[in-house]
Amino acid sequence: MQVGMAAIFQNTYKHTTDRDVYKNDLRFACMAEPLGFDSVWGVEHHFTDYTMCPDVFQFLAYMAGKTEKIQIGSMVCVLPWHDPLRVAEEISQLDHLSDGRLILGIGRGAGKVEFDGFRQSMEDSRPRFVEYAEMVLEGLEAGYCEYDGKFAQQPRVPIRPEPFKSFKGRTFAAAVSPESVPIMAKLGVGLLIIPQKPWEHVEKEVGEYRKQFIKVHGHDAPPPIVAGWTFCDEDEGRAREMAEKYIGGYWQTVLDHYQFHGDHLKDMKGYEYYGGMSDNIARHGKQGAIDFFMELQIWGTPEQCYNRIVENANRLGSDAFSGVFSYAGMPWEMAEANMKLFAKEVMPELKKLAPVSERIKLAS
Repeated sequence: MQVGMAAIFQNTYKHTTDRDVYKNDLRFACMAEPLGFDSVWGVEHHFTDYTMCPDVFQFLAYMAGKTEKIQIGSMVCVLPWHDPLRVAEEISQLDHLSDGRLILGIGRGAGKVEFDGFRQSMEDSRPRFVEYAEMVLEGLEAGYCEYDGKFAQQPRVPIRPEPFKSFKGRTFAAAVSPESVPIMAKLGVGLLIIPQKPWEHVEKEVGEYRKQFIKVHGHDAPPPIVAGWTFCDEDEGRAREMAEKYIGGYWQTVLDHYQFHGDHLKDMKGYEYYGGMSDNIARHGKQGAIDFFMELQIWGTPEQCYNRIVENANRLGSDAFSGVFSYAGMPWEMAEANMKLFAKEVMPELKKLAPVSERIKLAS
């Protein structure tokens, strides 16, 4: 199994300075390769303290220069907020700078505050994402961008520096809404799974995605990548206590940033699934929502963390996990201990696992 870590640059409720967040999260990211992680990931968000990485490719270019072998991944680049031609150029340049180590992650976004800031309507985000994704992905394979759509009109122009190897098999997309699953299958991209809904629902959607992927492309889909907010501690009781405090605290920042507890998404075209979250939150209450989110994440002793990751990987057919170790105002020394313990006790065991196709075969 491939194991990564993600830096999200979260300054929860401005508990410290943005400069302090950057100094420490960059330090953690630079520890990833020496600790033995296979990949380091960045996110894209704007305008709030939820996460402060407005240019994920700029962060990854920095990491490419700071590392030698580790892969670098975007989780994700939100295509509707960008000129797709510029995105294609930036991706190709970053792949050259990193000697082909880029894992490309793309998505369409769900934060009203961000769409408002970019003066964009959320209602056309899905068709805009599809057009931009087609243009970027086709361009990276062809070496030039050319597209005639409703949202993207691009006369043929070359991408320089020229892409030097295919992005097929190393491009992934976040798909939370069930309606996004067939779109990702048609695009030919893998799934990047950010845990936020019941695993049985995710398992069903991944199964449908695989069927559609084979039907369209004639071969198996790449195994999905699963992320998870992680807290690892030798003491089970302390692990639970800290998970409740910090993973629970992170979920509150999700609610604040995306406004999932509001009603604005209920009638928003393309966001009907998200709109249903407000009903669930109202039904189960704030603590119920936190408890639910916690149970989807990775926390506990090293053995418990390992077992949770493997259980999720087996049910979803995944060969990769990416953990978030610093979030929700967690003290820096605690975040560092969290990541180091995981790297020492959990990661080596995960790397011993056979590919998921063999594990599932053995299990059956």
